[in-house]
Amino acid sequence: MSCPHVGSANLSKPSPTNNVYREDCTQCFDSIDDPAGLDVCLKCFNGGCAGDRNHAKLHSTSRNHPLVLNIRRTRKIIERNEPPLKMSKLAIAAETESDRYDTTLAVKCLECGIDNLDKEDATIAPVIDAVMKANTFSRKEEVKAWEQELTSCEHILTMQQGEPRKIESQDLGHCSKCDLNENLWLCLECGNLGCGRAQFGGVSGNSHGLAHATETKHGVAVKLGSITPEGTADVYCYNCDEERIDDNLGAHLANWGIILAEREKTEKSLTEMQIEQNLRWEFSMTTEDGKELTPIFGPGLTGLKNLGNSCYLASILQCLYDLPSFQQRYYGGKLGPLPSVSDPAEDLETQLRKLGDGLLSGRYSKSDSDVFASEHTPNIPHQKGLQPSMFKHLMGRGHEEFSTMRQQDAFELLQHLIKLITRSKHPAELGDPTQPMRFVMEQRLQCLNCKKVRYSSNEQDSVFIDVPMEKLPPEEEGQEPKYKPVTLKQCLDNLTASEVVELTCAACGSKDGFTKRQAFKTFPDVLVVNARKMAVVNWVPVKVDVPVIVDDEPFNLDEYLSKGQQPDEEALPEDESAKSNVPAFVPHAEGLAMLEAMGFPRVRCEKALHATGNSDANAAMEWLFAHMDDPDIDVPLDLSGSSGGGASGGAGAADPEKLAMLESMGLSGPRAVKALKETGGDVERAIEWLFSHPDDDGADAAEEEAPAADAGPKKEAGSSELPAKFQLQSIVCHKGTSIHAGHYVAFIRKKLSEDETSWVLFNDEKVVKVVDVEEMKKTAYVYFFKRV
Repeated sequence: MSCPHVGSANLSKPSPTNNVYREDCTQCFDSIDDPAGLDVCLKCFNGGCAGDRNHAKLHSTSRNHPLVLNIRRTRKIIERNEPPLKMSKLAIAAETESDRYDTTLAVKCLECGIDNLDKEDATIAPVIDAVMKANTFSRKEEVKAWEQELTSCEHILTMQQGEPRKIESQDLGHCSKCDLNENLWLCLECGNLGCGRAQFGGVSGNSHGLAHATETKHGVAVKLGSITPEGTADVYCYNCDEERIDDNLGAHLANWGIILAEREKTEKSLTEMQIEQNLRWEFSMTTEDGKELTPIFGPGLTGLKNLGNSCYLASILQCLYDLPSFQQRYYGGKLGPLPSVSDPAEDLETQLRKLGDGLLSGRYSKSDSDVFASEHTPNIPHQKGLQPSMFKHLMGRGHEEFSTMRQQDAFELLQHLIKLITRSKHPAELGDPTQPMRFVMEQRLQCLNCKKVRYSSNEQDSVFIDVPMEKLPPEEEGQEPKYKPVTLKQCLDNLTASEVVELTCAACGSKDGFTKRQAFKTFPDVLVVNARKMAVVNWVPVKVDVPVIVDDEPFNLDEYLSKGQQPDEEALPEDESAKSNVPAFVPHAEGLAMLEAMGFPRVRCEKALHATGNSDANAAMEWLFAHMDDPDIDVPLDLSGSSGGGASGGAGAADPEKLAMLESMGLSGPRAVKALKETGGDVERAIEWLFSHPDDDGADAAEEEAPAADAGPKKEAGSSELPAKFQLQSIVCHKGTSIHAGHYVAFIRKKLSEDETSWVLFNDEKVVKVVDVEEMKKTAYVYFFKRV
């Protein structure tokens, strides 16, 4: 059947710079696996659902793009009478998509209502072929993120290879020092073949490749079984002790007679093994008597698929969308239609609503016979889980850490999301969903000599607690150390305890110092607490599992409310001349000495101590490791404004010098201001942001910069009304010795029916009811308490 739009559409094949959304809809999680399939726009390659919501039609009408490719995938019924074949060492024959699915394609014109245009038409056929061969958006982003991770090094760039020779095939069969015939590493400098280190998952290794590198100082090796005809492979530099990229791998292999085109990948790469290891961190999925926990389904019980190292993102999102403010803001009935935007996948509001619908509607919370609790329980299917690729790309765009595929700190992600959401626009009747987390902490300083006081306050959206660490005597020799349990009350007592700080009094000139104490001036509706459990082992920060005891029942925080300035207290003078005689900040002497002894510059030490309360060297060191790449890390601490000398991560007005640098490149106005804000003041990242957001006019940044003439005094966040009772609502737990590795999950208190409230474990796509959560609470890293 013919259509007039085919000739006038001016179609072209997707280029490498085009995103092809052919997995799920850009506005909801309906996908190619749904009965109606997915309509991919043949003009701009947007993916739109073709079912009852019909976001494809909405896109077609708003953009005047009538032609689409409908992709529908159905699972094949495969009868296995024999067990699956063991993986061959000659080649990896992984099950492909075509082995598991039948894919049906149809070309439609949504304007004419024609569902079966000729796929072989000369105008359409090459575009269809290119769309189906192009990397999907999620795969493209994944590859890009992993590629960002790896670089070359001086040892590869300056490597001198031995005289060319052809290594005979029999000499490539096993290690030169032992009989191992897998996990083999070829020295690119001399052609020696040595086995690697033993790897996770039962991969054998005697480290003969490392021994060769140590003896000969030949640092660069390639893993034979990882080489592909396309030229990718695991390349390792033993001198750097890092995985690397060799841009001339083909030529370097040819020196030893190995031709890329003749190679086949036969083993998992280091990256694949790392992802597999992270996915296998086990949180208990069984009851006390060993039975598998039963999956549960329904609204608010939808899992998120792990994108490789994205459990930190999944666990935080589950906790956020459990909050009433997020449910009302991104899933309530008052929302109205989705905004019409040119690229829904690049629009934060659209993606936050997409997540709200996906997680809360129950529409996608269905069992999938391909997803099991474990290989031993094929009769307990879980749900497939939503794949938040678009949101992950969007929230990580321009961010040095969250744009990568590495595991990240879940609490740092939470702070990043709060910043992004707060800066976005919100309807007046709905408001900012992060507002219920905000409260005010008040600090009281009192001179030890004249007893005069000064009160200052700071609005926050979370609070850090340092967990006391006291090792218990080992029960057996060589056993891993265990730590004495502490209560949440002990941690809060420590947080609000008085301490002495070294300051010179502006009123009396005394150098005896001040007592300092912080307490809550107001309480939030949702109290977010980050439990820091870091110790230093051989100068390296390591996370330790100190059990923190938190009751399930509501508890009272009234005692932590600040009383404010009392009638009989005399305030310290606030005039500038008096202030000029007072050192703005005197770092804790012992902490400063400890940090400087580790080799950190004094400026960085002072900044870290200020950012972490000026008392704990461990916390300051952790802050330093997390902020090593801050563009202003070596700028001296300046407390003349509210930014804390860079500790706020780029909040506040844009730096005039940085704006001038952008203006000198022809990048000026509100767009430049917004670019600096979005990238934490990093000029290089701001330039990248400007070029990747050509349609953003920076209008909202200009509005932020302009003072609101009619907006009276800002209302203080939180409430000081008593009683202040809180109850634990959800926790993000972590297993592993580093917050940048291991595995994160979320436990959330859910109302499953009118009569039943239970803890629910969200372990990526697996969602199960949990009977006993006490043991898991001990691994908690982030707590969400609701005011009751």
